[in-house]
Amino acid sequence: MLMIRLRPGAPTLAGLLLVLSSLVQADAAPVPDAQPEPPVEGRYAIESLRVFVETLDRIRSHYVEARDDETLLEDAIEGMVQRLDPHSSYLTGDAYAALQEATEGVFGGIGVEILEEEGRLKVVAPIDGTPAARAGLRPGDWIEAVDGESTAVVGTEAALAQLRGAIGDPVTLTLRRGGEEAAFDVTLTRALIDIPSVNHRWLVPGLAYLRVVQFQTHTGEDLRGALATLREGGPLTGVVLDLRNNPGGVLQSGVAVADAFLDGGLIVETRGRGAGADERYEAQAGDLTGGAPVVVLINEGTASASEIVAGALQDHGRALVLGQRSFGKGSVQTLMPLSESRALKITTARYYTPSGRSIQAQGIVPDLAGQTMRAMAEGERAPREADLPGHLEAVESREAPRFPPFQDEDSLLVEAVRLLQAHQRLRGA
Repeated sequence: MLMIRLRPGAPTLAGLLLVLSSLVQADAAPVPDAQPEPPVEGRYAIESLRVFVETLDRIRSHYVEARDDETLLEDAIEGMVQRLDPHSSYLTGDAYAALQEATEGVFGGIGVEILEEEGRLKVVAPIDGTPAARAGLRPGDWIEAVDGESTAVVGTEAALAQLRGAIGDPVTLTLRRGGEEAAFDVTLTRALIDIPSVNHRWLVPGLAYLRVVQFQTHTGEDLRGALATLREGGPLTGVVLDLRNNPGGVLQSGVAVADAFLDGGLIVETRGRGAGADERYEAQAGDLTGGAPVVVLINEGTASASEIVAGALQDHGRALVLGQRSFGKGSVQTLMPLSESRALKITTARYYTPSGRSIQAQGIVPDLAGQTMRAMAEGERAPREADLPGHLEAVESREAPRFPPFQDEDSLLVEAVRLLQAHQRLRGA
């Protein structure tokens, strides 16, 4: 699940190591008697640095197989970042290149969004129109092996690299699904994955369908183009915005999509500790739909930037949100290049919807609940942010603006009242 804020100018790897070295050396230097002792927290940090350096030296000297310094330091950095949360990572080589390709939307592979969980690979969602979608991969599927090689043995980074390859070459995935005991194989043919970030069509005259597959760098422009094309075919009387199984992507693109449906006001606010982490994103004047009623479709695979869009339109009373509670990834990752082949992707902020809601580990609650027929029949629930080990905890925040609940033993009457309330929301009442 991604929501990336692109930011250049991070310190280099060499710079980080230089800082580490200088800290240890400075502590080893004689300290004048008149100089006060460092704070307790500082002493603990220096002691930990000493332990780190000694551990590095012991491994270099005594481990049964030789390990070069670069490998040991790279592994130490990777382990440090992995312990932060499920969405922070240290990217090198193919992994860094793959993330850059994904944000642009063009790469070779099978077309599936993957999440690493406890050293295993889990399918978040197959991407529409790709080999993974055509082969029937589902959210929540575990990838046990790639071409017969266990992901637990080769490692998740190597397994992810194996999913990409020459166009036209086959790759076999060993999958384990839900409560099924037996794993099974699926063979796919790698293809050029050129993800159209926005699909559009007419459902009936006047009623348009827009599906945002993933938030790439050009998604805002794609959506504006789709709306312009639709409006050439006639007036818009209603829009269905489908964000189901949208894993997120570039933060600024999510803001651009929400902006297209709003005529001003706050879209999202980010709050963090670092410089530039606290930001407010406001909508510009001009609703590109001309104020047409909007229904947003979400499910458990709706995450990150797509939750920003759903939350903003819901808070402004601009759209009715229909479906299932979303994934609940309310954090922003910043991509910080360290060198040409290395980068740090770390969580730098939480985001809040216009009403002040943090959806971290909670998700967007739809105005009207609904399930697909398959989900109802199978009784399955896809994983959410709150299920991930090491996830950021939910924080107290404001509740979504909602209509007063209506309760009655007559379920049909309850549903009728909910529909009337939905109509009121669409009219801005």
